[in-house]
Amino acid sequence: ADEDDQSHDNDERIYVENLPADVREKDLEDLFYKYGRIRDIELKNRRGLAPFAFVRFEDPRDAEDAIYGRNGYDYGQCRLRVELPRNPGGGGPRGRTGPPSRRSEFRVLVSGLPPSGSWQDLKDHMREAGGVCYADVQKDGMGVVEFLRKEDMEYALRRLDDSKFRSHEGETSYIRVYPERSTSYGYSRSRSGSRGRDSPYQSRGSPYYTSPYAPY
Repeated sequence: ADEDDQSHDNDERIYVENLPADVREKDLEDLFYKYGRIRDIELKNRRGLAPFAFVRFEDPRDAEDAIYGRNGYDYGQCRLRVELPRNPGGGGPRGRTGPPSRRSEFRVLVSGLPPSGSWQDLKDHMREAGGVCYADVQKDGMGVVEFLRKEDMEYALRRLDDSKFRSHEGETSYIRVYPERSTSYGYSRSRSGSRGRDSPYQSRGSPYYTSPYAPY
């Protein structure tokens, strides 16, 4: 029972390294608060050693979102490494180089984002369609979003194209949402049918769409 409790506890905690030398707990709170309610932050900042931290959320799902959202994030001059801790004793992760890849073939492109629109803003906006597992924003107002389910992707194409987007700084714009595989709108937005949120997951028979944004 103790092992189960410890395992569950670790599921709610993330390990953060590659932090700047002058990082404070408040900085970590600012980095991660949007992913969910934080229970506590344990910052290890020993003289002569690079600081690292453990951030514990109340909900394991929030910890998972934080990993996929902040791993590889450029924070000042540092690129953060964020993952699940591997050592219950708190000595940092062992035996893995990062969180498992969580990418999807159910990808859409977005254009018309305002200059202050962040990937977090885009992810929040597109969550209306369902589970978003990846979001990224380019400098030219373009973005890419990947969904967990085909049905969610299709809902986004039908309902979020030409929707009003608002950034965290209050800038608004009307964005376009279209399939990655075709810039000529390969999915018809006049297509009828229900959202189909309860349909079976159908990823196996779908083609993989290549992207200029994919890290190949």
